[in-house]
Amino acid sequence: MVENNPFLSKEFSGVWMKHFGESQEIEAPNFINPVKFIKHAKLPVKQNIGSTLTKGIGYQKSKPEKMEINGTYLLYDIPSYFNNETAESKKIGFLSTKQYPGYLIELTAFANYQEYLQKTFSKSSRYKLNKYKKRLEECFDIRYQMIWGTVEIEAYEKIFDTFKNLLEKRFDDKEVYNNNLDPKEWNFYKEVVYPLLLEKKAGLFVIYDEENPIGITLNYFSDTIIFDAITVFDIDYAKFHLGSVTIMKILEWGWEHHFKIFDFSKGHYEYKTRWATQKYDFEYHIYYDRDSIKSKMTANCIKQFYELKQQLRDRKLNERLHKLTYLLKKNKKEKEKTLDYSFSNLESEIIPDHLEELNPKKLVNKHLKTIAFDFLYLNNECMKNLRIYKSDQKEIDYLLIGNQRQIGVKINIH
Repeated sequence: MVENNPFLSKEFSGVWMKHFGESQEIEAPNFINPVKFIKHAKLPVKQNIGSTLTKGIGYQKSKPEKMEINGTYLLYDIPSYFNNETAESKKIGFLSTKQYPGYLIELTAFANYQEYLQKTFSKSSRYKLNKYKKRLEECFDIRYQMIWGTVEIEAYEKIFDTFKNLLEKRFDDKEVYNNNLDPKEWNFYKEVVYPLLLEKKAGLFVIYDEENPIGITLNYFSDTIIFDAITVFDIDYAKFHLGSVTIMKILEWGWEHHFKIFDFSKGHYEYKTRWATQKYDFEYHIYYDRDSIKSKMTANCIKQFYELKQQLRDRKLNERLHKLTYLLKKNKKEKEKTLDYSFSNLESEIIPDHLEELNPKKLVNKHLKTIAFDFLYLNNECMKNLRIYKSDQKEIDYLLIGNQRQIGVKINIH
């Protein structure tokens, strides 16, 4: 049983009920605890409070003199590594179905972050990871912060609004629907995270470029586990591998604060397989009344229904559905033009006194911003030293000047 599971807290449960279970009667059955249930909106079962918006709940078997069950109960997202004691008995039936895969890092298997890195990644991979972080910090004015504990509500709301904007930008670029951005779901997250954050049951890890958040990760916390919930970064900085830098910094923070597990949560992504030390399963648990034919049939139908859904996920049909949902929900955008550009070394230094200068921090042109960031990354230049000019020569369109070199840029958008 996970101690102080944030998804079973009164803060999480109370806000979830306000958004998804208002006016519903809450039931606390006597065969397991501390999970509570309400009637499912669509299926003929009772579902756990939190539904699929938790990142993993656990429970323990109750031991009253007489365990009773009234109907069919569905528990979502039970991580197999929680090792729950099931409440199966002569009266109570139990079924489970494997759903999403999960991935985690056992922090206690290593003395610190450096030992983990040494034992998990090859020398060349470690070099690349350290290079990403170093290059990011050399090119921009970077700082990191885990917002965890006291924070003013105005500052919190400002960061959460940026969080949403970055997610929209990210998934518009991918042209994929993200259910986190559904207004009802997003409003739940925005309301629930703040009280949990004050109790140190949630945190927002932020990467800043000067005072501008460019990477944000929502984490939840039990006494021993960091749950990675939602991560986003500004796609303009994609060259700098903010995803890897975020994981590195949160892991360092996790060891410093004596957590035992970093849980990447549900879903298979290639990066999780590289970082994780253990794979596990998310399971749905179903309890039913053995003496009720209706309850038994319902339980078996629910199990088959979710196993079918998992088979469809295995065939990647959910990914196609997310793309289709995006197209249905969003107005069809004009097809993004392809950027083709080349850097050219200059035969002689150009004195730009007569050229129009552009502010690198206020570039409206998305393509030019991409080019500028590539210039910084490839030449190990710093943003504060960068100057950009419109060229008056046919050979190049722009002139980029850093602290160490100047380069011409020719752009072809088609």
